Amino acid sequence: AAGGIARFVGRSPAAALPTLDDFFGFLFSPDLNPPISNKVHQDMSAPISHYYVFTGHNSYLTGNQLNSDSSDVPIIAALQNGVRVIELDMWPNSAKNCVDILHGGTLTAPVEIMRCLKSIKEYAFCASTYPLVITLEDHLTADLQAKVAGMITETFGDLLYVPSSDTLNEFPSPEALMRRIIISTKPPQEYREFLKAQGDQKISGNADKLAEEGNLRRIDSNADDSDGKDEPDDEDDEESEEEDPKFQPDTACEYRKLITIHAGKPKGRMRDALKVDPDKVRRLSLSETQLGKATASHGADIIRFTQRNILRIYPKGTRINSSNYDPMKAWTHGAQMVAFNMQGHDKSLRLMQGFFRANGGCGYVKKPDFLLKTGPNGEVFDPKASLPVKKTLKVKVYMGDGWRMDFSKTHFDAFSPPDFYARVRVS
Repeated sequence: AAGGIARFVGRSPAAALPTLDDFFGFLFSPDLNPPISNKVHQDMSAPISHYYVFTGHNSYLTGNQLNSDSSDVPIIAALQNGVRVIELDMWPNSAKNCVDILHGGTLTAPVEIMRCLKSIKEYAFCASTYPLVITLEDHLTADLQAKVAGMITETFGDLLYVPSSDTLNEFPSPEALMRRIIISTKPPQEYREFLKAQGDQKISGNADKLAEEGNLRRIDSNADDSDGKDEPDDEDDEESEEEDPKFQPDTACEYRKLITIHAGKPKGRMRDALKVDPDKVRRLSLSETQLGKATASHGADIIRFTQRNILRIYPKGTRINSSNYDPMKAWTHGAQMVAFNMQGHDKSLRLMQGFFRANGGCGYVKKPDFLLKTGPNGEVFDPKASLPVKKTLKVKVYMGDGWRMDFSKTHFDAFSPPDFYARVRVS
C-alpha cells in the first residue's frame, strides 16, 4: 500500500495508473492527507489569557479520586499527550519534614514531590515546546514552602520562569515563554501584605477580623482550586496566619517570588470576585457547579474577566470515579483552564483531546476574537443571545476506515463487511 501511495503522489512517471486502494490509502494517510494541520499556525504572541490551555486535574492520580495511588506515571502520560497544565497537591509527609503529593482527605497513597518534579522536568517539552504551567495546591507550613521553593529552583534551573515583579499587569505570551516552566498558586503572605497596606496605621482586632479583612489563609489555601469542595463563597473556617505559631513572614519569601500566575478563590459575592483590576492580572478557580450558577447570572462579567485574567474550572467533588463534565459552557465563557481528569476514556475527555489537536497539538488554542473584544459601551459577547446564522455547514460522510482493525470483513455477516453507525460533531 505504501508503494502504491508513493506512485500516486510522486512526480516520476508511474508504471501503472493508481488503483482505488491507492486512492483510499492516500485519503487515510495522516502524513499525506492530515485531517488537522500538525504545525502551529495561530498567533502565539498574545497574553496567555487569550488562549485555551490543555489542563489536567489532580494530575498525579492513577485512577479514582478516593483511593487510587499517587504517582508520576500519569503525569508523564499527560505530558506525552500534550497537556500544558499539571496540578500537584502538596501536603506535609508523616514526619512533617518534607512534602508528599496526594489528594488530601482521601485514601490516596502519596508520592514524593521530588519524584514528580524530576519527571516533569524530563517530559515537560516532549510533546510541545510552549510553556508548561504547574498549579500547586498548597497545604504547607511556611518552612516547607521554603523547602519546596528550593526544590523547584534546583530541579528546573534555567527552565523555570521567575517573574520580575510581584504582580503582573499583563500575562506574558506563550511565544515569550517557549520551553519555560511557570508556577501558579495562591501567594502565601497575605498577612504581610495586609500589614503593608495599612502603613503606619495600628492594627487591632481579633484574628477572625484580620482573616476577613486581609484574606489571611494558609491551611487548605487553594482548596477549591481542585479538591472539588463546593463550599459557600462566604464560608471559610481556615486558620489565619496570625494564629499559626510557625508563621514567619520572611520564611517563604523565595516561594512567593516563584509565582507567576497568582491564584485565588471567590470570596463574598461572585460579581466582586469577577472584578477586573486594571493594575494586575490573576487566576480565579471555580468548580463546574459554581460555573453553572455564575453563568446564569454573571455571564458578561465572566467573559469580561477572562479577557485579561485566567479562569480555571475543575470537576465537582462527587466525580469520585474521575469522570469529566461538558467543557462547552466554560469555553464559550472564555475560561482558559478547563481542568480534566486524564485517567479515563469518557466522551467529554475525547472531546477535550480532539479540541487540543488544533494548532499543531501544542496545547494552546487561540480564543475566538468575539470573546476578546469589548464594544464602545463595554458590552461583550453574550453566549445566550440568539444570533443570525452566518454560515451553514453541511457534511456528507462517504466512507470511513478503521473498523477492519478490530473486525474481519465477515465478522458479523458471512457475505459482507459490517455496517457501522457514525456520528459527526462539529464544536
